[in-house]
Amino acid sequence: MNKISDYRSGVKPIWCPGCGDFAVLSAVMRALAAQSIPPERVAVASGIGCSSRFPAFIRTYGFHGVHGRPLPLATGIKLGNPLLTVIAVGGDGDGFSIGGGHLPHAARRDIELTYIVMDNSIYGMTKGQPSPTSPRGMRRKASPYGSLETPLNPVLMALAYGATFVARAFSGQIKQLTAIVEAALQHPGFAFIDVLSPCVTFFDTYDHYRRITRPLPDDHDPTDLAAAMQRAQSLEPLYLGIFRRVEGPGYAKRIAALREEATRWTLDDLMDSFRR
Repeated sequence: MNKISDYRSGVKPIWCPGCGDFAVLSAVMRALAAQSIPPERVAVASGIGCSSRFPAFIRTYGFHGVHGRPLPLATGIKLGNPLLTVIAVGGDGDGFSIGGGHLPHAARRDIELTYIVMDNSIYGMTKGQPSPTSPRGMRRKASPYGSLETPLNPVLMALAYGATFVARAFSGQIKQLTAIVEAALQHPGFAFIDVLSPCVTFFDTYDHYRRITRPLPDDHDPTDLAAAMQRAQSLEPLYLGIFRRVEGPGYAKRIAALREEATRWTLDDLMDSFRR
């Protein structure tokens, strides 16, 4: 049985005290320990931002990449070594702005990895500009007249893209967050988790989320896409839990099957196929 300490690196997290990302880091380490996944069997890919410093703080393989690209990195890692447990991490700016084009393709491929977005609804590293999930009207130094854009709904997006595992969690509820991460790591396909992870420096939403969040109803059926999409559209209450969980085809498995089929062909067979 692995211990949480087995996954702690020698690098001390430099997030602001109270940042929601601490809870995400703890939940991931707890989930890995609970499943006794050896650190050397785990790879974490990240982009750029406060949350993307994550790979330095956990004692696994890690790749701190470029802005918005954790999903391509994680996809390549998984296809290169399908035996690894692969986790992609990033923030809402990293994942839904410059990296927004990668989510639909990771979902439709159903690549076997877990994507955790630490969603604080602001650009924390660059001093508080509105992000793709900032509420309309939010006033900050970078938006003194209020943000004009309508915020994205990440859970609804992932459901619409066909992700086979879609969940929302809150950094203020670490037990539920850990349970959701565990379930995502066990999922044999693409698992997406939108974590409400407040930025205490520029947009402290802890009290707001404690007030408006509720667990999904006990009778929620994660195989019912219509019900999942309907509940994902609710803003108050804002539901937490696993919205969608179905068995998917799994991209790495399909690639392996394709490789096996391709190796049955000889060069003569291949050339004959073009002559027909």
